[in-house]
Amino acid sequence: MYELLLHKISETVPLTEDDREIIKRHFTPKKLKKKQFLLQEGDVANRLAFVEKGALYSYSTDSKGARHIIQFAFEGWWISDLYSYFTKEPSKLAIEVLEECELLLMDYGQQQALLKSCPAFETYTRTLYQNAYIALQGRIENTIGLSTEEKYARLAEQYPMIPNRVPLHLIASYLGVTPETLSRIRKQIAR
Repeated sequence: MYELLLHKISETVPLTEDDREIIKRHFTPKKLKKKQFLLQEGDVANRLAFVEKGALYSYSTDSKGARHIIQFAFEGWWISDLYSYFTKEPSKLAIEVLEECELLLMDYGQQQALLKSCPAFETYTRTLYQNAYIALQGRIENTIGLSTEEKYARLAEQYPMIPNRVPLHLIASYLGVTPETLSRIRKQIAR
């Protein structure tokens, strides 16, 4: 464990052996099985999770009980409810395991200590948040500017693992369409 995390960080910033050891000391490994929760709605998100293996997804639930998928996370990705993590307010999201996971968890205190003790990790984190903001802005622009067909095609192009590893109903929720509509669109694209 830790290989993928260290690889992902070193893609952004060079790491010394000391950096690698410092980083490893600030994470706690955790394994979760399919359908377990990393975070439940109403709990405070006390940890950030790096996915070494497996897949998760976050969602909100509306007043009618329908799930609205916010994010997927696969190997090499991070997941949490950042709003809850930074404000310490109860989360409006749940994070559920889609495929059995091996995670590296870091709480707020561990993160702050690591940011102070490892400048390379601080640079990596700043870059990570910057890229997350860019991705969020892109998702908003796609939501208001693209047809459903274009949204799905772009999702499949940018994240080819999603159509192969995520059930149709979850992809449909992420795109804001019914599973039937998405099924029709996928058949049209396949032709």
